Amino acid sequence: MRLHYYPETDSLYIDLAERPGAQVREVAPGVNLDLDSEGALVGIDIDHASHIVNLSSLETEALPVAPTSGSH
Repeated sequence: MRLHYYPETDSLYIDLAERPGAQVREVAPGVNLDLDSEGALVGIDIDHASHIVNLSSLETEALPVAPTSGSH
């Protein structure tokens, strides 16, 4: 999973899978789900993100994260 923030458009994209999106479903104003060709969720796009989510911090809880190369 990767988070991408685009300050020029104040949008946040949460990339959930390494598959291309084939369709978009708006679930709330400015919140779109990207689905693959089989209807599985691959990403979440949030327009005007700073008005919808708190972008000042990122916290995780009990994620099974493996260390990435270069981490200590």
